[in-house]
Amino acid sequence: MLGTYYYHEIIRKTIVSFGTLFNNINIKHKDSNGDVVSDLKVPLAYAPVQKFLARLEQEDLNKPVAITLPRMAFEMTDISYDPSRKSGVTQSFKASDGTNLKKVFMPVPYNIGFELNILTKLNDDALQIVEQILPYFQPAFTLTVDLVSSIGEKRDIPIVLDNISFQDDYEGDFSTRRALIYTLKFTAKTYLFGPISNTTDGLIKKVQVDISSSSDISAKREMRYTATPNPINAGPEDNFGFDEGWEFLTDSNSYSPTQQQDI
Repeated sequence: MLGTYYYHEIIRKTIVSFGTLFNNINIKHKDSNGDVVSDLKVPLAYAPVQKFLARLEQEDLNKPVAITLPRMAFEMTDISYDPSRKSGVTQSFKASDGTNLKKVFMPVPYNIGFELNILTKLNDDALQIVEQILPYFQPAFTLTVDLVSSIGEKRDIPIVLDNISFQDDYEGDFSTRRALIYTLKFTAKTYLFGPISNTTDGLIKKVQVDISSSSDISAKREMRYTATPNPINAGPEDNFGFDEGWEFLTDSNSYSPTQQQDI
């Protein structure tokens, strides 16, 4: 059963989508008159915060620049199954890739944990960044992600803000560089899809509706409406019309002439 190769890049797409939320944050510095003297875009990288802290601690203090602050770093921290969003294991649905009909089993809900770290030298810089993030999470912000592009399967992925912590390493001697660190932890409620197979089963080739003039559930049906595709072997992406007909459900079962409607 296992060993069938497939790769939808769902986890990768979720990571990229999460990072794009924070790739356009700026901070401004003003003088005593309230005029803007600098407008800086905060760099964003996928990396653990420990790498940046190690660089701060290991750099020679005599160097003019050790690391540019402020900056932000994020990383994926964990993946866990979410039983609260579980659907039927054997349930499936049909989808089209533009040419063929595909059979897809219902996706499996998983939560992906993320950690966003904000590193600054000045507390005002950190507060500017945090205030540009927090109002969007109440406590979730929803992203639409193209999870399986081959069948056009797009889903809304809530990004939930779980908690915020703050660290200020202001104590120490003059050989220690100061760093203000805000840590924001998030959970992305995404879905993972299994392999997708081709199928020709399940195509609806005929629609039938029986009509009665009485509202009694046991009343006999008096008319029957039917619709079939024209041509009958048309696929989901073909250009086809419909053959429609009305049948009077009497003893003679007479059938009216067929009507055709193109779409």
